[in-house]
Amino acid sequence: MYDQSKLSELIRFARITAGSTVIDVYPGDGDWTRVFSGIVGPEGRVYSFVPAEVAHFKNDPVGRMQTLANEPGRENVGAVSAALVAMAEATQPADVLWLHLFYHDLHTTLIQARGATAAQFNRAVYERLKPGGSYVIVDHAAAAGAGTSDAQSLHRIEPETVREEVEAAGFVLDAESALLANKDDSHSIKVFDPSIKGETDRFVYRFVKP
Repeated sequence: MYDQSKLSELIRFARITAGSTVIDVYPGDGDWTRVFSGIVGPEGRVYSFVPAEVAHFKNDPVGRMQTLANEPGRENVGAVSAALVAMAEATQPADVLWLHLFYHDLHTTLIQARGATAAQFNRAVYERLKPGGSYVIVDHAAAAGAGTSDAQSLHRIEPETVREEVEAAGFVLDAESALLANKDDSHSIKVFDPSIKGETDRFVYRFVKP
C-alpha cells in the first residue's frame, strides 16, 4: 500500500465516493477492498472479485475474501469469483473498476491458460461499467518499446500498450497521473527484486466508458 497522501490522491483520482459501486479485481490480501468499503458506506457496494484463474492458489484467495466480507461492518462487501471474461455475470453494474498491479498478468501464461485475453477482459469491463464509469489501472511500467514482452519475465508492461488495448475496447483515456512514477527505475529488473520492490515506476490511468 501507500502512504496516506498517495492513498488519498489515488482514491480521489479513481473517483470513488460514498454510494459508489466498485469492483476490486484480484484483491490479494483485501487491503483495497477494505479501504473502498469504508469509503462507499452503507449505500455503496464493493465486489471483491477473485478471478477463477487464480482461485486454486494455496493461500485460498476466495476463502480469504469470504472471510473479509463477513467482518463486522463489511455488509457492503461481496466476495465473488468467476473466470475473468465472465466477470460481468458475477457482478452488478459498477461506477469504478479498480485494477491494481494486475493488468500485465493478462499477458502471462497463468491467466491465458484458461483462454482469457486482455481484449476479452477489457470488453467485459466495458460491459459491466455504467455509462461514465471509470476503469482505473495502476501497473509496473516497462521500458519504452517493450510492449507486453516483459509481462511474464519482469511483471511489467509498457503504458502505451495498455492504453492502446483499453481504448480498442471502446474506452476513452480521461486522465493519467505521475503520482507513482520513479525516474530511477531502470525498467530492467523484476518487480519483486529487493532493490526495487515497492518502489517501481508505476503508471496510473483512468479510462471512462462514454
